[in-house]
Amino acid sequence: MTYDPRPKNTGFLRAHRLRAAGAACVVLTAALLTGCGQDSGSTSTGTETSEAARAVPERTTSPSPSPSASLTEDQQKRKKLLASTKITFDKAVTTAEGAVKGGKVTELDLKGPGKSDDDTDASASASASASASTSASASMSASPTGASSSPSGSSASPSASPTATGPEWVAAVVAKDGTEHTVRIDAVNGKVLQSVEDPDQDTQEKSRTAERIAKATQTPQEAAKAATDKAKGTVTSLDLDENDKNVLVWSVDVVAKDYKETTVDIDAASGSVTGEHVDND
Repeated sequence: MTYDPRPKNTGFLRAHRLRAAGAACVVLTAALLTGCGQDSGSTSTGTETSEAARAVPERTTSPSPSPSASLTEDQQKRKKLLASTKITFDKAVTTAEGAVKGGKVTELDLKGPGKSDDDTDASASASASASASTSASASMSASPTGASSSPSGSSASPSASPTATGPEWVAAVVAKDGTEHTVRIDAVNGKVLQSVEDPDQDTQEKSRTAERIAKATQTPQEAAKAATDKAKGTVTSLDLDENDKNVLVWSVDVVAKDYKETTVDIDAASGSVTGEHVDND
């Protein structure tokens, strides 16, 4: 009896291998998909972070306030006035006194363009011009030819006083006999713009003014130094007058670096400080 060996089930083994390979592919595919999903998620998260960063504005440093913003209106005016002034107080005193023979300064103020606040020069020029114009008209009416009686044919009226385009020093200068003059000085180039005698002074007023000058042994320069020793800054005004106690004093205005103004009273005879007032405006 012949024994035939049992044939091997090769179809079953092949199917089993195929199923194993398929399972491996499934596992591999799942792993790949998971990795791709993670990468996709990372990319999405990075994109969202970038978008959020762009949505937040960059931090900027707020500008510091301008120093001039903290100044009052008066302080800003003083700052502007001093910035355009080239002639100092002491030079203005020397120039003003040189414009009047034997003159002494009793008042000096630094003013902006067109702010002389003194009508003496304007009224004097206006009255002189009006008088000259009237005389010229009368002469022309009396003349048969209607020509001016002046040989040169020019008007007798004085020329108009020059006007400073910048700041100016306005001074009251008293002569030896007590006659007061108004002297205007260009505060940029130091030139005398005008020197005119006050026409409204009587003999009694001149005498009182001369006596006051004689009592003031302290010069304007000495008074200014005493004032700036007490309050550091730039002198912008000075006035010789009696205070509430009838003491003759120099009242000196000094502008500090913060453009606040301090008025210091200096005894015109002894040079001592008798009073001080700070203007915070």
